[in-house]
Amino acid sequence: MFWQQESECMDRKELEQIQLERLESTLNRVYLNVPFYRRKFDEIGFNPDDLTSLDDLRKLPFTVKNDLRENYPYGLFAVPLREVVRVHASSGTTGMSTVVGYTRNDIKTWSNLVGRVLVAGGVTADDVIQISFNYGLFTGAFGLHYGAERVGASVIPMSSGNTKRQIKIMQDFKTTALVSTPSYAMLIADTVREMNIDPRSLALRWGLFGAEPWSGAMRRELEDKLCIKATDNYGLSEVMGPGVAGECLQQNGLHINEDHFLVEIVNPETLEPVKLGEVGEMVITTLTKEAFPMVRYRTRDLTRLMPEPCPCGRTLRRMSRIMGRTDDMLIIRGVNVFPQQIEAVLFDIEGTEPHYQIIIDRKGALDDATVLVEASEKIFFDEMKKQKELIDTIKKRMASELGIAVEVKLVEKKTIERFEGKAKRVIDNRKL
Repeated sequence: MFWQQESECMDRKELEQIQLERLESTLNRVYLNVPFYRRKFDEIGFNPDDLTSLDDLRKLPFTVKNDLRENYPYGLFAVPLREVVRVHASSGTTGMSTVVGYTRNDIKTWSNLVGRVLVAGGVTADDVIQISFNYGLFTGAFGLHYGAERVGASVIPMSSGNTKRQIKIMQDFKTTALVSTPSYAMLIADTVREMNIDPRSLALRWGLFGAEPWSGAMRRELEDKLCIKATDNYGLSEVMGPGVAGECLQQNGLHINEDHFLVEIVNPETLEPVKLGEVGEMVITTLTKEAFPMVRYRTRDLTRLMPEPCPCGRTLRRMSRIMGRTDDMLIIRGVNVFPQQIEAVLFDIEGTEPHYQIIIDRKGALDDATVLVEASEKIFFDEMKKQKELIDTIKKRMASELGIAVEVKLVEKKTIERFEGKAKRVIDNRKL
């Protein structure tokens, strides 16, 4: 199924011509209307009229999150505020909020791009979609909401929290598609089990999860526990919100809406392009955003482009699921570690629950990492010998996968705090 088949299946040469034309328009817009970009371009002697190929984009400087904060709130807007019909912002948990805006046309484009993602994930006008993202300044809930309405589905704007009521609504309203973070979907799945509800009695068929990295093992567990088909979707507030990319039902990579976003993959250390198919940091340039265009925005997300054609028929290039973030990457005793690596190990070991937390301390000159793992009730209350065997198994697998030794501590179910939004997987107590 397609939402905008002509755009999603266009010839690659035609796509590249559209990208070049839209890139030229975007660069002219920001040069004329955004002092920040005009200054950056002038510093390197770049005139947007000199653009002759997509490769010329590499001549331009990167935009980083701190640039958005330094221009808070409206310094990077490319249109007068009277043309902005919507403003969103990040939570600002790691510093000053980043503020983004949308014109009326931006909202229309956003709705259609989210529509592409939803339809690729199985949703039709016959579905009832329960949106369990927080509504507010966060882009996720409203982006998926408008996209679902654009497709013609019935929308339940549930927001997150009150998990038992979420499930009651699913039962009463016959929800067929759940939209949330994967970690909150897991909390819903566990609560369904605790309430002795047979998941097959629910009308749920689809799960569209995003806003945080998650593993293939977590997907399989969610599909099994909720009896759904689960797909991944990707977006970030700085370039639009959800709708940048999404999986089709092949569940093998996320199709990037390349006619609206120009994606580069660079080495996060050298900032040079990597070879097609290699892992690196994703850099995005918006091609159609009016109110808040972004040029070469460093997402900090690690992924790779997948050049192979997809059986679904879409010609839009795919990216792999997010493998981690350059700024979420933990350096423990000189070794790069991503929480997703730990998650993948735990999902493969019987006797553990899909909830964990990594605590990092510094003892003297050395880093000390402890992974708290929720154990199943059978294991936790079993004899000490069985607990020790499980801990030893986890430690050996961790050492093999991560390249460093970590301590492992088993804790009872529900000991680790549950989050209605993004899960807090790491507590870093080091004073770095």
